[in-house]
Amino acid sequence: MNIIDKIESEQLRIDVPPFKSGDAVKVHMRIVEGEKERIQIFQGNVIRISRGASNTSFTVRKISNGVGVERVIPLHSPIIEKIEVVTEGRVRRSRLYYLRKLRGKVARIKPKNNW
Repeated sequence: MNIIDKIESEQLRIDVPPFKSGDAVKVHMRIVEGEKERIQIFQGNVIRISRGASNTSFTVRKISNGVGVERVIPLHSPIIEKIEVVTEGRVRRSRLYYLRKLRGKVARIKPKNNW
């Protein structure tokens, strides 16, 4: 094993729940403001997951005050406190970029039926 791979494997998170594109997630992130530190929750739909070893990232999209907000979050970042899967979505694609053009009810993702 390469020495770089060994160092990267030590820094990988193991407490990440399984999620995929279309799922609604809550990402609890540590925010530092001056000397204070607090937890901020970013809740939205996962529209993209970029796989890799240590450079895995995912994009979460939410609508805030009528404006679409997207955030690319590195999966193994130390600022992430935890990730919660709220609902699993039923989608047929891995990249949900078409949601950027949709507004209102048509922008909703159907929940996955677990029969």
